[in-house]
Amino acid sequence: MKIHGLAIAAVVLAALTGALYWSNHHKPADTTAASADTPPKVLTLNEGDISKVDLKRKGGDEVIVAKNGSGKWQITAPKSLEADQSAVSGIVSTLSSLNSERLVEDKAGNLNQYGLSEPVLEAAITEKENKTKKLLIGDDTPTGSAVYAKLNDDPRIFTIASYNKNSIDKSANDLRDKRLLTVNGDKITKLELVAKKQDLEFGRNKDQWQIVKPAPLRADGSKVEDLIRTLTDAKMELGNPGNGSDKEKKITSTFASSTPIATAKITDESGTQELQVRKSKDDYYAKSSIVTGVYKVSNTLGQALAKSLDDFRNKKLFDFGYSDPTKIEIHKDSKAYFLTHNGEDWWSGDGKKMDISTVQPLIDKIRDLSSSKFVESGYSTPAIELTVTSNDGKRLEHVLISKNGDKSVAKRENERALYELDSNAVSDLEKAAEDLKPAATASK
Repeated sequence: MKIHGLAIAAVVLAALTGALYWSNHHKPADTTAASADTPPKVLTLNEGDISKVDLKRKGGDEVIVAKNGSGKWQITAPKSLEADQSAVSGIVSTLSSLNSERLVEDKAGNLNQYGLSEPVLEAAITEKENKTKKLLIGDDTPTGSAVYAKLNDDPRIFTIASYNKNSIDKSANDLRDKRLLTVNGDKITKLELVAKKQDLEFGRNKDQWQIVKPAPLRADGSKVEDLIRTLTDAKMELGNPGNGSDKEKKITSTFASSTPIATAKITDESGTQELQVRKSKDDYYAKSSIVTGVYKVSNTLGQALAKSLDDFRNKKLFDFGYSDPTKIEIHKDSKAYFLTHNGEDWWSGDGKKMDISTVQPLIDKIRDLSSSKFVESGYSTPAIELTVTSNDGKRLEHVLISKNGDKSVAKRENERALYELDSNAVSDLEKAAEDLKPAATASK
């Protein structure tokens, strides 16, 4: 038995020794080594070191973008223009790390066959200390999915993806800042709309917008913000070249004879910028105080400026929104309802816990009270009086509602505005108050 065990051990030892020998003399291939078929890089540059890009298109204008003293990109040719920082950064990012699809030749003898003796596009990239690399882009490959390319100081010919060429091949119009206003939307303190029929002015205190002109009125903050967003998003439509061409002269002439819609004046911490918008037939045109020229703009912008005062007024009677109030007091004829919110529960004026399923509909009806239109008259002796406390006791709103036939007109305390209400909404409010019930008591 002992001899048999020793024999087995000897066999195992021999097997292990053989495996170790084979392992040491047959190492696996290094999978991290670069494959000989891996397409080589065309350009590897430090994106932050690039200070200028010069684009020369065959038969087109030369476009030069360069960083100014503050490190921002500026278009310097064909003329000085503000640049769209993200658009220029897209070109710089593509050029700084440009991959080839394949290496065509190590040393090309005839560049004509690739369209590189007279390139379709040349991109000269200038880095620190004025070091320059020049990329030449030629014809499309037979498949059309790539183009031929080379560096001017490198004999090799590559193909690069067509989408990379498209990322680099940009005009001045592609790269310019197309915004007509550059105010900081978060820092705007005042907005003025000067129109033929009315002049409006909105002022912001912290996050709250107020109508200042033609009279102090509550503003619908979301509608004012929508208008500001439309204005700050407004961009020039550059279907026409901005170089004094016949098209530019025509669009300028059209603007001069068009119907004025409104002039928007927006003020932020840096000052006031102005945008004039006019309409000719179905098209809108704009002229900005910060950009030279006249430009066609979207119909959305023109329509946003054509709105009236009532479009921006707050039609809601109460401002507590979707937060629950803490106190509600209702007087109707000889009836009175008092509700106080404490924790998760509502309590009546005489200390009874209320059924939440009857209180919530009342809150919803009060919250939804909204004018169908604003009126100048029709308010008489109030039939309903509502007082709502919210915002941890910091907001107290007092509303009076009068009834005149089938119409109801309401007013907020200390405001001149009159709100005409849908009579059904008032009836639903009255019914919700009448339906209030105490919570069911637990049976013993």
